[in-house]
Amino acid sequence: MKPWHWITGVVVMALLAIASTLAGNAPLHYLSKPTATLLALGLALTGPAVSAAYRRWIAVGLVFSTGGDVFLMLPGDWFVFGLASFLCAHVAYLVAFTRDSAFGRPLWPFAAYAILAGGVLSWLWPDLPPDLRIPVVAYVAVLAAMASQAASRRISAAGVPGTWLAALGGGVFVVSDALLAIDRFQGGLPAGRAWVLSAYWTAQVLIALSVVPAAARARTTAGEASVLPVR
Repeated sequence: MKPWHWITGVVVMALLAIASTLAGNAPLHYLSKPTATLLALGLALTGPAVSAAYRRWIAVGLVFSTGGDVFLMLPGDWFVFGLASFLCAHVAYLVAFTRDSAFGRPLWPFAAYAILAGGVLSWLWPDLPPDLRIPVVAYVAVLAAMASQAASRRISAAGVPGTWLAALGGGVFVVSDALLAIDRFQGGLPAGRAWVLSAYWTAQVLIALSVVPAAARARTTAGEASVLPVR
């Protein structure tokens, strides 16, 4: 399958997942939500890669993300398990973003995301249940570190194909999770689930695409090596 086939599949499943959650169709939601993320995993595993190690860690992140999808849609309160799954996903993405770029170089994206994360946490803090405060702080710290490293990598390893896709994906993931937290802890947003899920799969597709960027696909079509060297 070509990358656009996988992306089309993600879009279709994501639309079904959003529509089913708004309509209260649980069986369709249980089917479509994890399937959308698994299709993003298929995208990451298709064709040439920036490096084998980078692909492997992005794939691990998408597997943990699928687990988080399942926990967050199950009946009952599985929020902490979902949070832990996505924390592991962000750790995997963070490791991927250090395969060809030193951690924290440059440092200013970390400062920028720390300010943003601190602002969101300060806003949400009064509404966070006491037993969730430590898990949420840990999660936000890892999420911000992942997005920061993706942005730093865009600067320090700009010659590596797809760094801008990963950096954009990390930023959109922060937006998605901020919307999720506001929707969950502050009484809900208008069409909040639709906004959260739309941003979520946009982020996942961008990160998956960073494994197989357009430049790499063009080189493969021209008959060059299937795996690009790491800078």
